[in-house]
Amino acid sequence: MQNIIKFIKKEATLIVGMIITIILIFIPSSYGISEAYNGTIQAKATVIDVDNSMIKTIGVIQMGEQRCKLKIDNGEFNEEEYYGINLLTGSLENDKIFEIGDKALVSLSITDGNITSISMIDHYRLNYEIILAIILVVFLIIFAGKTGLRSVFSFIITVLALWKILIPLYLNGIDPIAVGLIIVISLTIIIELFVFGFNKKTLSAVSGGILGIFATCLLGILFTSLFKIHGAIMPNSESLIYNGHENIDLTKIYMATIFIGSSGALMDISTDITQSMVEVVGQNPNIKFKDAMLSGFRVGRAAMGTMTTTLLLAYAGGFISLLMSFVSQGIPIICILNYKTVSAEILDTLVGSFGLIAVAPFTAITSAFFLTKKHRKQYDLYS
Repeated sequence: MQNIIKFIKKEATLIVGMIITIILIFIPSSYGISEAYNGTIQAKATVIDVDNSMIKTIGVIQMGEQRCKLKIDNGEFNEEEYYGINLLTGSLENDKIFEIGDKALVSLSITDGNITSISMIDHYRLNYEIILAIILVVFLIIFAGKTGLRSVFSFIITVLALWKILIPLYLNGIDPIAVGLIIVISLTIIIELFVFGFNKKTLSAVSGGILGIFATCLLGILFTSLFKIHGAIMPNSESLIYNGHENIDLTKIYMATIFIGSSGALMDISTDITQSMVEVVGQNPNIKFKDAMLSGFRVGRAAMGTMTTTLLLAYAGGFISLLMSFVSQGIPIICILNYKTVSAEILDTLVGSFGLIAVAPFTAITSAFFLTKKHRKQYDLYS
């Protein structure tokens, strides 16, 4: 019995991670499969022949339809051969061209147990997605051991929290900022627990991270209003309103995406500074609060120099093609910077960067408060 209790205490964070993951997996979704998919089955198929005679090519644009002979690779129609249609609309972004040997995800329309038509949805990518995910998990566990396993749980919990909780609540019209804050703060607590365990190091990192999140949230709300940015600036967001979700506040969702998007980097900095402070206090257990805080500030300055650039590059990568389009047309820089989409990206980058800058001193202060001699016990630092 004592061995069981000892094991539970030692592996408490992993056990908590497993429990949270299981709970999130079994949370029922309030949004099922659309009625448009009733009477259809999605399957994997191999393209064994193609007919491109109905395709019209104008420059780089292709329109018409591609007729493909398919062999179904799974399900009740496995190994059977049928013809499917791949419709081309002239959109490079959405159209796809199949070649012999390609794997395709297809939608089979079923009537009275027979296939009546086949629509070719897209190239089949799930197998490679699974392989990539497995490689990531294996490398994390090999190189980081239990810490890597905790990282896997952190990743899974984050995905499930966004998919099972945040998105349904947003679709139901619940206040996006409040929901976003609750989700991000909860994830911050869970992830920091995985990193440090149940001790004051976690309390230090979580406190600094939450203060940075609140600072980013407040600035995002303020400057979204000042910039006069509407939430419809987000890709595909306007279609939500036309699909019957008139109760959604797109602008508040956009405000929430600002601090949600930077929260991972905020956690990273708060974790790094907390661990640095642990080392400082460990080497000098009698260090005073002020000296520890100043040490945290110095560590934070180094982290800020790279993390703000990291955030800039992360956001810039998402709209580089838009900037190329503007530059190629010779549009004046003042017009580019004032364009709504570019302004929204600038807002994301600058407010997110401010959050990164703010979280460093916040974490230095909270770490100095919780980890110096007056406020900590020795086992709290290295347990």
